[in-house]
Amino acid sequence: MLITPDKKIKAVLFDLGETLVNFGRININEVFRQSAKLTYEFLQSHNQPTGNFKWYYRHSIISIRLHCLISNLTGKDFNALSLLKKIGTGKGVTLSEDQWREVGWLWYEPLGRLAKVEPDITETLTRLRAMGLKLGILSNTFISAGSLDRHLRQLGMLDFFPCRLYSYQFEFRKPDRRIFQAAAERLGELMENILFVGDRLDKDIQPALKTDMRAVLKEAYTNAGKKIPKGVMKINRISELPALIEKLNGKTTQIGKSVVPSGTD
Repeated sequence: MLITPDKKIKAVLFDLGETLVNFGRININEVFRQSAKLTYEFLQSHNQPTGNFKWYYRHSIISIRLHCLISNLTGKDFNALSLLKKIGTGKGVTLSEDQWREVGWLWYEPLGRLAKVEPDITETLTRLRAMGLKLGILSNTFISAGSLDRHLRQLGMLDFFPCRLYSYQFEFRKPDRRIFQAAAERLGELMENILFVGDRLDKDIQPALKTDMRAVLKEAYTNAGKKIPKGVMKINRISELPALIEKLNGKTTQIGKSVVPSGTD
């Protein structure tokens, strides 16, 4: 059937990690150690009290992991930068706001170095924007917006996403439908006019479909080998999106709450 104008996709909402930016499987302990080393050296260079590195590293990592556990239990992410400031000020660290933002960046930077994006990602995003689509990011994360935005700027993607929602800024996170609703309100579009692109079936695809958004699963190690529910669209690369959306906004076949282009499996 021909899709009616009020059902057309008008906005695309992306998950961040393993969707727009690929980190892959990482050695989290090694990344944390590098992060601790960078921030420790920064604090020392600004004549701040740090204690010995072993104690500094263990205290920081235990605090972050404890808050991650609490987040998993409560469904609410924490602000890592605020946590680092709390730990630091408790030890007598006195920094300006700009310096604290640099501390937040240095904690993220070793992870950021591992990031990879598709070589034609800016061309793809340019095409999506030229199609008149609004673009946004909705990510579960405890990393500060300043650090994530700085990384997106380095990757040449920040200006494509005036709408960016990071879960620590809310009292809930994906898969809670309220954060999807908040994203739709920020985009200024109805749920049915938004396409969500993510790598997780449980946190991205299934909850997006339950809110009446349409959804596309991005190929990633996080969904490798998992059974894809019937009717869920899947892409290997972000560059496949423009053509897919053109099909969805043309002739489509509806299956349940998801939409699959006519002629596809």
